[in-house]
Amino acid sequence: MATTSRAPDASAAAAQPPGSAAPRATRRRGEALTRAIYQATLKELACTSFEELSFDKIAPLAGTGKSALYRRWATPKELVIAALTDPSTGFADPVAPDTGSLRGDLIALLGRFARVLDEPRGRALRPLLTQRARHPEIFDEVRRLVVLPHQRILLAVLQAAADRGEAAHQCVTPRVASVGPRLIIAESLEKGTVDQAEVQAIVDEVLTPLTAPRRGTGQNETPAGSGDL
Repeated sequence: MATTSRAPDASAAAAQPPGSAAPRATRRRGEALTRAIYQATLKELACTSFEELSFDKIAPLAGTGKSALYRRWATPKELVIAALTDPSTGFADPVAPDTGSLRGDLIALLGRFARVLDEPRGRALRPLLTQRARHPEIFDEVRRLVVLPHQRILLAVLQAAADRGEAAHQCVTPRVASVGPRLIIAESLEKGTVDQAEVQAIVDEVLTPLTAPRRGTGQNETPAGSGDL
């Protein structure tokens, strides 16, 4: 025989003494509140643009009041930087893979980067990267705090491969290290997502030929290079 259950709110109301107020939802505090604010910031930024970002929009999305934001950050720019560099909601210090081969390391690194670009923290980077001319100061902060740490990991991977004889020492430069992430970003902006097959194609068709050892060309010399993602 079918049974009928009462809605949770109705049973809760019935259990309360007459005239008592309805229970209030527990307000977030401390780390839970900060994490909710960071998540709301990145989601809002990913859906709109930096110009449209405001504490008025972020506060209700995080389930708090504007005063909670103003107590911690003076401007939306400060909040965006804090959210992007937070280890749990943003970009933690990257860790170099150790697959035993340059191809494996590049696929692991760029595959992880492609997956991140599909998350709120990654989608939040898009307006900051594409609107560089309008907001050079925040782009520089994103580059310093998010881009360059990942570039240093790529340089370390290239250096290790060169030491093993898998890559040319001439390729251990910031410019070469920026090629893979640039291609991932371009594919992401064009197609919306970058799958594992596309990552492997970038590694096999572009990065492997680019970094291959060059016999008889003095490959142990490492010329100066520059560049960023």
